[in-house]
Amino acid sequence: MRLATTDLTASILEGATIYGPGDEKVGSVSHLHGSGRAAQAIIDVGGFLRIGAKPVAVRLSELDFMRDEDGDVHAVTNWTKGRLKEMPEHVDP
Repeated sequence: MRLATTDLTASILEGATIYGPGDEKVGSVSHLHGSGRAAQAIIDVGGFLRIGAKPVAVRLSELDFMRDEDGDVHAVTNWTKGRLKEMPEHVDP
């Protein structure tokens, strides 16, 4: 079930697994920045248990968030792990 816009909050999205093309796990949501259409998800890409992961910023509009039958939140995107790793590293202000 796709999440409504009102469900795109930090408390719901943080920790969500992100899947790319072919159901490849590409990362997980670390935290959010901004609100509305300008909001960004900071995705930890690579690493193991967040150790050595590279944080990158992706607009929420580029992610399709949903709940599975168990109620767990995840997202799908057209971004591959390789393309995300090529993005500039996000640094919190």
